[in-house]
Amino acid sequence: MNELQRRGLGAAIGSAALLGAALVFQYVGGLAPCPICIWQRWPHGVAIACFALLIVLPIRFWAFVGGLAMTVNAGISLYHTGIERRWWPGPDSCTGPDVGSMSSSELLDRLLDTPAVLCDQVSWEFLGLSMASWNGICCLILAWLWFRAYASSSASQ
Repeated sequence: MNELQRRGLGAAIGSAALLGAALVFQYVGGLAPCPICIWQRWPHGVAIACFALLIVLPIRFWAFVGGLAMTVNAGISLYHTGIERRWWPGPDSCTGPDVGSMSSSELLDRLLDTPAVLCDQVSWEFLGLSMASWNGICCLILAWLWFRAYASSSASQ
């Protein structure tokens, strides 16, 4: 295993651990994910796939894509954190309705279309930060690891 692959392995292990933790929270802890929580899982899968591709075809491009995936995930996490903290509104499809401005039939229709877990509700937090916030912090660290792997590998790869 070359240096690029070893560095990619560390970042991929981080993504696998975060994805695994999310699944444990869901299936063991009973914390169902909201739609934006699901969005945050996809870039981890991309990063893990980048490591697999890095093993088969060890070119630095895959490290760049892995870093990009984690940067995107950090952005999704920031967006989700902002919704949870009411810094900005979330999508109507996964946030609580403003009941004061709706008729009863509109409210009923909206409630029937809304998922069971809302994006603007924090279901778990540690040290005052939600799961989305922790994911964002971890994704920034993983992005740094991926970009460091990209930068440290020879330009000819």
